[in-house]
Amino acid sequence: MSGPDDLLLNARDEVAIRQNLALVALGKQPADRVIEVGRLFAAHSRQWLDNHEIVVSGRRIAYIGPVGSYRGDVAERLKYPTLSAIPGLGEVHKHIESTHLTPEHEAALVIPRGNTWTCEASHEFANVSGSRNTEFWQKARLAGSPLKIFIQPGSAVPPSAWEESGGHYGYDEQKAFLAGDLSVTSLDEVMDWPSVWDPANPGYERIWDMIRATFEMRGVVEGHGSGLTDPHEISAFIAAGLSSDHEVWALDEAWNRLQRGIFTELRPFSYDAIIPGLIERGLKDWSNIAFTTDDRSASQTLEIGATDHNVRHAVMHGLDPETAIQCATINPARHMRIDQWVGSIAPGRYADIVLLDDVASVAIAHVYADGVLASDGKRFVGETPNIDWPHWATRTMNVGRSLSAADFEIAAEPGRSSMQAAVLRPFHWNEDFLTEELTVRDGLVQRDADRLITKWALIDRYRGDGAVAKMFWTGCGPKDADTALACSVAHDSHNVWVIGSSDRAMADAVNHLQDIGGGWVLVHGGEIAGTVRYEIAGLMTARPAEALDTEMKTFLAAADRVTWMYTPSALNLWKPGFPEFLIFATLTCSPWRWVLVAPSKRAPQGFVNVQTGETHPVVW
Repeated sequence: MSGPDDLLLNARDEVAIRQNLALVALGKQPADRVIEVGRLFAAHSRQWLDNHEIVVSGRRIAYIGPVGSYRGDVAERLKYPTLSAIPGLGEVHKHIESTHLTPEHEAALVIPRGNTWTCEASHEFANVSGSRNTEFWQKARLAGSPLKIFIQPGSAVPPSAWEESGGHYGYDEQKAFLAGDLSVTSLDEVMDWPSVWDPANPGYERIWDMIRATFEMRGVVEGHGSGLTDPHEISAFIAAGLSSDHEVWALDEAWNRLQRGIFTELRPFSYDAIIPGLIERGLKDWSNIAFTTDDRSASQTLEIGATDHNVRHAVMHGLDPETAIQCATINPARHMRIDQWVGSIAPGRYADIVLLDDVASVAIAHVYADGVLASDGKRFVGETPNIDWPHWATRTMNVGRSLSAADFEIAAEPGRSSMQAAVLRPFHWNEDFLTEELTVRDGLVQRDADRLITKWALIDRYRGDGAVAKMFWTGCGPKDADTALACSVAHDSHNVWVIGSSDRAMADAVNHLQDIGGGWVLVHGGEIAGTVRYEIAGLMTARPAEALDTEMKTFLAAADRVTWMYTPSALNLWKPGFPEFLIFATLTCSPWRWVLVAPSKRAPQGFVNVQTGETHPVVW
């Protein structure tokens, strides 16, 4: 293929590519290949076209029409007369970091499952290394990976005015992102609702500056409306310019958002309630709906699939296959204003084609990406580039010092035999924190295992001063002596969190986490019992999904030997056993109120109500 390599999008190359495509479409320039299919899904009209051919030039489609109708010359002709072709599936909102794979290995995992493009909700890596965010997401594509990544710089960098991280985005950064690259599409999920509506909030000016920059560059402003059910709040949400919401849990939430013009991005856990309900209420136009994954680990993707699972799941709950396919192709592409490149099998688009044995079950036989075969069944046969990730991606655990047990002690007032303590639990969305009386011994406030009260801490990993915020939590964590669990995945600032039954075990877990460059560390009975390595940004690994899955299963087997505390919490996702979901317990967006953040200028002890800005001692 001559001309631009067509890996990254820019206007100058785009003109040259399309000038050539026009000539190929007219038969005046030769095409690279023709792919004949038994049926082709026309995503724009929701119709099947029988016995069609797809003419490919470079990485793009130049022509579609009935088999044998193309009048130009072609280098090769591929025939699939028994298969049905649908567009490459896409993600309107996904954190690739939650797969815990770098982009080149994400491609090898999801492309055989039909995903050929992803809108990367990129506040995770950006909170680790904000200045390198776009560079990071482009590396794999520039090296030849067939997965298209459309970058959505995050509004949550940092997530709230009471947090600090490895990135800080405002007007200048957002405008530069959108101006510099056509693959940058939007402002990702505006999560800090109080900073949108409350002019007194210290994050108000920064958020609105980013929204202004996005408007100026004709980008899309994505929303995050968790907990918003009042019609006045929903109206305020869309009036503020927040165009979408993926935090939709119930049928009435989805219905009310659709009626007010919010592009509604449904996650699979809600399909059983929402999809049959929308069908029963007679929804005729599904074009304002997309299916999204948001967060899914490599292990879970290996088990159930990627967007192919979302489509199958929707069909299982009563949606016709054609509408379900639109919800994972043309609908999200149109919403993100990238439908000139992805979302349909049509001229000018990337030649991303999923060939199905059976449509209703989304049984994938082959996937073409960039016009070449990328998977044969579930076997990825595309290119997985070998990337030498630089130090700015691999050396991100800047705690700055070795921690000791003393760093996790909570001192009592002199002469006290007990102290009142603020206590939280996972997903504590209550207006106020819990208060418990805890024993003092040797001048230190103690845990109370009999009441399932243990210690939780967050450690800054960006400044290099090793600042620690600590308090007491209930209903989670290890019950065994000298046991702790530490992790560098802590949505969304991604500081280090640790929970443990002894201060020494907590220090050991965090110190070993620094040694391996991030991931998971389990200390059990005073010994390192298990690790999972996320050496890229403390969030991902540059290894195949299968290797990570094997390591994770070994780690979980070690975790099964620990006795874990448990009490029910706000989410039905919170289950007994290994508390993996603690990686989301550090969120500071609505409906969270009282949270613990790493020590910051506005919250030196870390304990703050992120709705109001009120702080409080952890013991008194």
